[in-house]
Amino acid sequence: MARPIVGIIGNSYLINDQYPAHAGGTMNSEAVSQVSNAVPMVIPSDPALVSVAELLEICDGFLLTGGRPNVHPNEYGEAETEAHGAFDRARDAITLPLIRACVERGQPFLGVCRGFQEVNVAMGGTLYPEIRDLPGRDNHRMPPDGTLEEKFALRHKVRFSENGVFHRLMGSQEVMTNTLHGQGIKSPGQGVVVDGHAPDGTPEAVYIENALGFTLSVQWHPEWNACNDPVSRPLFQAFGDAVYAWAAGQDTPIRKRA
Repeated sequence: MARPIVGIIGNSYLINDQYPAHAGGTMNSEAVSQVSNAVPMVIPSDPALVSVAELLEICDGFLLTGGRPNVHPNEYGEAETEAHGAFDRARDAITLPLIRACVERGQPFLGVCRGFQEVNVAMGGTLYPEIRDLPGRDNHRMPPDGTLEEKFALRHKVRFSENGVFHRLMGSQEVMTNTLHGQGIKSPGQGVVVDGHAPDGTPEAVYIENALGFTLSVQWHPEWNACNDPVSRPLFQAFGDAVYAWAAGQDTPIRKRA
């Protein structure tokens, strides 16, 4: 039996400052293939190349990846400032309607970092442009120096709502995660349930209330060491279960638990 297909949202890069490319991190594909047990397929996130309707038919689920560019603030009714950083409007044009369509259809997705923020914006929520500038908040950005192991090292705790979806999935109310983001949720979108927070109050884990399918999304990067990490592995396994259920035309496991 063929494995189901997970569309991995690709990002735009300029290789050697000259050659344009759409690409996805190898660790995303490894997590999808080795833990979710699905076929990873990197999507060129540009509406000039693919349509949301096509992607919904080709893929059984979606991994909404992290990425350096941020969601454009116009998407949540705010003006662009220098603090908002770089943008990728082509990716915005694919992911935001894709998320809304998946919620409506019950098609599973897993949001990661920028993908977590895209889920909130797609549902009508807003973002802070720079978490570290807020009173009482920590610096959640990726360390500028060091090895990949040092950059993706576990840096803070995330505490989940008691008996909530993430608590039940992880088997623990408190876990350790990495942190490599600058922006964060300001106001949750419609139906967006914040189910986990960092010690400084930053939202770290969300899902869409009453959604028909798997909508779990996290602000950290669970694709790092996903095969071995006790937090990442159950998340990608549950996502894989939901993708298999969708491909088989069944109700998703997360819906039955929620």
